[in-house]
Amino acid sequence: MVTIDETAPVIVRLNTLIDAPLTTVWELHTDVAAWPSWNTDIERTEVDGPLLPGRSFRWLTHGLDITSTVREVDPGKRIVWGGTVQGITGIHVWTFEQSEAGVVVRTEESWSGAPVDAETEALGKALHDSLVGWLSHLKNRAEQAA
Repeated sequence: MVTIDETAPVIVRLNTLIDAPLTTVWELHTDVAAWPSWNTDIERTEVDGPLLPGRSFRWLTHGLDITSTVREVDPGKRIVWGGTVQGITGIHVWTFEQSEAGVVVRTEESWSGAPVDAETEALGKALHDSLVGWLSHLKNRAEQAA
């Protein structure tokens, strides 16, 4: 099982509860081509086919043109992707769990590399704020669809 880099200088762990079916949440989250339609922080995406281990996709967010490679997929439960952009290596783990109250979405991401070492606090806040936004957009869109 792929995990984040627990030794990275920046690690953010967040979760949210979404009042929508698990299939709705999973499909929204893994339909990379549709991200810009519900996540206003993502300007564009490029994906060629389904998300499978070893397959990459590109996306533009907060001025960063990112190429992420899928590392692991457990449909409806877990997806991991990562990559390096501008010297920052990120590993992003997402988990989805059905509960009586809805779907618990957990995200954890690590960032490492020279830029992170140089600006740990600022980049940690940037990652935290970005993931708060992502979870909020996902929750809003999934609950609208439900």
